Amino acid sequence: MVCACREDGEWRILGRNPAIYPIRSRDTRMRALLAFARAVGHLTDAVYAAIRWLTLVMILVGALNALARYATRYTGVSLASNAAFDLQWYMFSLIFLLGAAYGLRHDVHVRVDVLYGRVAPRTRAWIDLVGTVLFLVPFCVMMLLTSWPAVRNSWAVREGSPDPGGLARYPIKTVLLVCFALLLLQALAQIITGIAELRDGTTEPSAGESPGTPVPGGL
Repeated sequence: MVCACREDGEWRILGRNPAIYPIRSRDTRMRALLAFARAVGHLTDAVYAAIRWLTLVMILVGALNALARYATRYTGVSLASNAAFDLQWYMFSLIFLLGAAYGLRHDVHVRVDVLYGRVAPRTRAWIDLVGTVLFLVPFCVMMLLTSWPAVRNSWAVREGSPDPGGLARYPIKTVLLVCFALLLLQALAQIITGIAELRDGTTEPSAGESPGTPVPGGL
C-alpha cells in the first residue's frame, strides 16, 4: 500500500519498501496555484453556508402557500400571494444554482457510475481531470456567454413577473451568471488539485485538514 506522510515541511511517499524518497519540491507557481484553489474552496463553502438554511425557509413558505390555497377555497377570501409563490421557487433556484460548486468540490453531485468506482485511484484522478477540462470548463464558459444577453436585457427593462403582484425577474436571472462563475472557479480549482495529485501523489492539505487519499505514482 502506498501512503503519504509529512517530514521536514515536505510531503513524502512511503512505498512498499522501507525507503523514503522526497517528492519533487513544488515550485512557487504551483504553491500559488494551490493557494488559489484553497481560497476558491473556502469561497465555495462560505456560499453553501449562506444558502443552506434557505431549504428550511423554502419548505415553510411552501407549506404556508398550500395552507393559503386551501383557506382561500373555504373562506372565499384570497389569502394566497403570487409574490409568495415566486419567493418559493426563487429560493429553490438559489439553492440549486449556488450549491452546484459545493457539490463539485465535495463530490456529492449525482454521478452515473458504471466503471468509475471500480478503477484505481490514479485512473479516477485522470478521469476527473480530463472530464473537467474537456466538458465542465467549456460548458461553464458557454453558459456564461449565452446567459449574459438574457441577463443584460432583463436588467435593461427591469423585467418583472408576468403574474400580478409577483416578484421582479431580473435579480434572479443574475444568479445564472453567479452560478456558472462560481462553478468555473471551482472547476479550475479542481484542475489544479488534480494535477497536484497526479504529479506528487497527494494534495497539500489546508490548515486543519488531513492529507487526501494518496495517488500512486506521479506525472
